[in-house]
Amino acid sequence: MSLNRLYVLFFIEHATRVVHVAGVTAHPTGAWVAQQARNLVLNLRERAEGITCLIRDRDAKITVVFDEVSTSLGARVIMTPVRAPRANAIAERWVGTVRRECTDRLLIYGENHLRRVLRTYERHYNRYRPHRSRDRRPPQPSHAPAAPSDLDQVRRQRRQTLDGLINQYRRAA
Repeated sequence: MSLNRLYVLFFIEHATRVVHVAGVTAHPTGAWVAQQARNLVLNLRERAEGITCLIRDRDAKITVVFDEVSTSLGARVIMTPVRAPRANAIAERWVGTVRRECTDRLLIYGENHLRRVLRTYERHYNRYRPHRSRDRRPPQPSHAPAAPSDLDQVRRQRRQTLDGLINQYRRAA
């Protein structure tokens, strides 16, 4: 078994905190990054029209073609200052969260395994994980819980994801 570095391209909707994991590769290139951006635009469909700006870092793999995908939607491209991680704090926070809650606790066997793990974690993050900036609500709640009348009578169901690494709770019927 050899240890390889894998790169993950992701996008976050600033207002809702919805994460989109665009791709995983061991060898990112400018063409690959641009293609992943095109794929995201196709997946978002009409929601892509509402994108007004794209905040990105200054990585050399993010080329003019990538910027053209964003500007074709009418979005303005904003580059973060050099060596300023707080300029894109929402993305930095997601990287820390996915590492602490997920990838640091697993042994990843390759690109396909990481892709599956991140797809599962993305679903958990977007549908179930509470966010402080959203009043402890997930970005895309899978169900709207009604307020319980008696807190002592509330029953919860636990569902495990990522082989028991993450527990998701919901009100039992």
